[in-house]
Amino acid sequence: MAKFNLENAHNSPLALGRSALPEALRQGTPVGPRLVGGTRFAGKAAMNVAQIQILAQACLQGLDAARQVVFGWQRQGQSLEDIYLHGITPCARLLGVWWSEDRLDFAMTTIASTHLQQLLHDFSDEFLQENVRAHNGCSLLLLTEPGAQHSMGLFMLSEFFKRAGWTVCTGVPPSEADFKRLCHSDWFDAVGVSVSTDRHLGAIASILSLLPESAPNPRVHPFVGGPMAFVSPELMATMGCEVLALDAMAAVERIQSVVAEAGAWKAKPAPH
Repeated sequence: MAKFNLENAHNSPLALGRSALPEALRQGTPVGPRLVGGTRFAGKAAMNVAQIQILAQACLQGLDAARQVVFGWQRQGQSLEDIYLHGITPCARLLGVWWSEDRLDFAMTTIASTHLQQLLHDFSDEFLQENVRAHNGCSLLLLTEPGAQHSMGLFMLSEFFKRAGWTVCTGVPPSEADFKRLCHSDWFDAVGVSVSTDRHLGAIASILSLLPESAPNPRVHPFVGGPMAFVSPELMATMGCEVLALDAMAAVERIQSVVAEAGAWKAKPAPH
């Protein structure tokens, strides 16, 4: 059985995993704004290897240290959108690499990942006010695979959809039966599943393939993504629905385009 702890992708931040843990982390040196204060950012490219390492260090040291790094980035002009896409996302991948290479044990990885996810909750209200759009009438269900241990990527994706005007429901079903029940629980224009392992691929594929016939909305658009979409896209391609190996912003744009083309939300019956 394949196992994928956190999101992974073939891009430059993963090169961090091939380097030793930062000296400040090994020696217990506090991480704060001074470690980012001397860097002048010039757009998205500024979220480089060193900056992501600093956030990873901070998450291992504590939530307050992690917040200070984000505050420092904001003071230097970075939007939360850029911080989410080019700071927090590759940091999660880096923590996964360090864990898979035994540079961190499970407990350290869990603590750091919890702090990283808490950042998303802490900055949620502020993020949702950046480039906020009016409600567009579309609804989305986002689920993890049954029994999933991690939901940070799902939460981040839900934030981008909410900001784009969608009504979003999220779930972490403990079993395949609960997964199926949630898929049929209401009218959704799209259903997305974050897949981290290969344990439930057959069941997920079977449930999603039957959604147009069995769900309240016959035009519902199912899609899958998550760590497995990056690590094993060829396996995901066998599931019979759209596979998205995209960042959160690109995923929102893709699903909005598909739903708009199908006119799915227009088919929702009026309440009685």
